[in-house]
Amino acid sequence: MNKRIFPLTLGGLGIGTTEFVIMGLLPDVAGSFEVSIPKAGYLISAYALGVVVGAPLLVALSSRYNPKKTLLALMAIFTLFNGLSGLAPNFEALMLLRFLSGLPHGAFFGIGAVVASQLAKEGKQAQSISMMFLGLTVANLAMVPLVTFIGHVLSWRYAFGIVALIGAITVFFINKWLPDQPVPENSSVKEELQFFKTGKAWLILLITAIGFGGLFAWFSYVAPLSIHVSRFSPSFVPYIMLLAGLGMVIGNILGGIMADKIRPDKAAIFLFMLQVVTLLAVFFFSDNQYFSLVLTFLCGLLAMAVSSPINMLMISTAKDAARMGAAFMQAAFNIANSLGAYFGGLPLAYGLGFNYPSLAGALMALGGLGLSVFFLLKYKSSDERAPVCMPAH
Repeated sequence: MNKRIFPLTLGGLGIGTTEFVIMGLLPDVAGSFEVSIPKAGYLISAYALGVVVGAPLLVALSSRYNPKKTLLALMAIFTLFNGLSGLAPNFEALMLLRFLSGLPHGAFFGIGAVVASQLAKEGKQAQSISMMFLGLTVANLAMVPLVTFIGHVLSWRYAFGIVALIGAITVFFINKWLPDQPVPENSSVKEELQFFKTGKAWLILLITAIGFGGLFAWFSYVAPLSIHVSRFSPSFVPYIMLLAGLGMVIGNILGGIMADKIRPDKAAIFLFMLQVVTLLAVFFFSDNQYFSLVLTFLCGLLAMAVSSPINMLMISTAKDAARMGAAFMQAAFNIANSLGAYFGGLPLAYGLGFNYPSLAGALMALGGLGLSVFFLLKYKSSDERAPVCMPAH
């Protein structure tokens, strides 16, 4: 790994840890504040809302500032509010702090994705972006289970303390290793927002929100799927989650390589096709434990493989609005998370089995596939490759 990218990877590790660790600690938080687990679940929504609000807002506010200084400020905010989350005196305070902790998430990844592409060698932009998101996948594979365990054994408050420590270390390495990049004199929020008057911008965001939501429909209910359909014991579920996490790590790397070899929109079409097939296989074959394990790995792989091509598609299409475009992508990914959980849960609400969320996911992935094909046909005259030198913001 290029050591200049390492601070971005480390930031992704911290962000991924705080985003997902709360899911495993909900019973602990609920017990601590004497609230129901469903009410404690609002902490997940509060963070997601912070991501959606903060992504465009903080990028807009930082449009005239050096990217390195902006990333330092964002990670400092992240560190502060996660640290304070561990000291929250009541549930309402923790809700507010989770919202505030989510604000830097989208802006960090949005600006970081553009910086990573600028620091890459020719033809390696998508792989460079995938190295930033490697931190997010490693968080799912290793840090979330570890920090969840520590939170169970000691206190959920220690989990946020660990996240704050990762944030502080990230601040140090951003300052030490991330190079300065100039801000163009004509950079302005108004000019960046002009891109969002185009159909291209909203089509890419729609591809993300619908298509990426397909695997969230599966992932949101993977535990009951494993227990009630595949008939694994509940004690085996953590190993299944590790298998999905391993797939995410590998998929993230493969997706970056693929997006550098072929057009990002073509890569997205291929990966969405594989998602549809794999999610249908989950629906039909999850009652076989061996197939179930293989499909869990493949779903995890495909969940992250599409991330780099879609991000690269936005950055290469947005050009001078790349930072704002990449930030909006993070909001779209969080919308995909919510839509996937919602549509995946609809069959369950009607009493259908736990394999049906994957069928809903296959339909969402099919929607992403259709939209990607439409994008390719409508804008096929675009450059075959992303620009080699991204505009410095």
